[in-house]
Amino acid sequence: MLEDLFPDGVAARAKLVALGISHTSISRRCRGNGPWQRPIPGVIVFTNREPTARQLFRAALTHAGPDAMLTGIHAARLHGVRNLPAEPRVHTLIPHRSKVATWGFAIAERTIHLPDAVVVDGLPLAPLARALIDAARRMDNLTNVHAMIADAVYRGLCDPLDLRKELAQASTIGSALPRRVVQEVSNGVHEAAERWLRDVLEKSGLPQPDWDVVLENESGDVLGSVQAWWPIVGLAVQLDLDEVAIHSASQHEDSPPAAEGLILVRLHPLMLRDQPLSVIRELRTAYQRAAQRPPPRISARDPRTAA
Repeated sequence: MLEDLFPDGVAARAKLVALGISHTSISRRCRGNGPWQRPIPGVIVFTNREPTARQLFRAALTHAGPDAMLTGIHAARLHGVRNLPAEPRVHTLIPHRSKVATWGFAIAERTIHLPDAVVVDGLPLAPLARALIDAARRMDNLTNVHAMIADAVYRGLCDPLDLRKELAQASTIGSALPRRVVQEVSNGVHEAAERWLRDVLEKSGLPQPDWDVVLENESGDVLGSVQAWWPIVGLAVQLDLDEVAIHSASQHEDSPPAAEGLILVRLHPLMLRDQPLSVIRELRTAYQRAAQRPPPRISARDPRTAA
């Protein structure tokens, strides 16, 4: 059965011919009340009924070629995003060298930044951050763009940092709305994360830290901004939200200038939201370790004051 050879009952015409089915036979089956249909030249669907959404996805991918992947609204929905507008077209990404053109409902977008596909339910998808930015660049309604991106970020499906990385290499055409929304959503995540951090520390039994300070070494060099700082032991907590962090410091590691005695714990907002007890244990352990070291030669200042 052909349906067993071709997923979702969708096949490239050339592959059917390679199996020995003549062009005449294929054309006859696609006419009038025939059992097949041809939604896109060169693509055959083995039904005369309205194609399902999945068959349309498969038809667009078949048209786009072997290296194609779904992106945009439909890819975001398959990744689990819920707050999405209706979209009758199917958006695919193809290599820049490809000569495939958009046809009807099947949008074929060439890109020099083709990501590695993520396979979901048997379909190749662009990573969610890329799918969201590709979708947003073709939308003109700020409310819809915000609802889509906020749903993905606040439910933990996508990291704002990944969205910013995609925007950095995306075309500037249509990028104004997603840039604005990603910034707004990032700010919202930062505010929520700081609330979660304060809640976690209140339950931890640790001394109250200094909040939201800039750390400097003895020479006055800025090490970076942290959300919580215990000066007497040299422990800092930094929310892992932005590209800019204390230079060269990584999670649970000493800062490179060992004499300064800094211990840094970086926390992702979702850890604070979803694993507060684990974070509390982590912070207690880090505090005990920091307390066993000499007092650090680090000063802290309010970021609103001049350096």
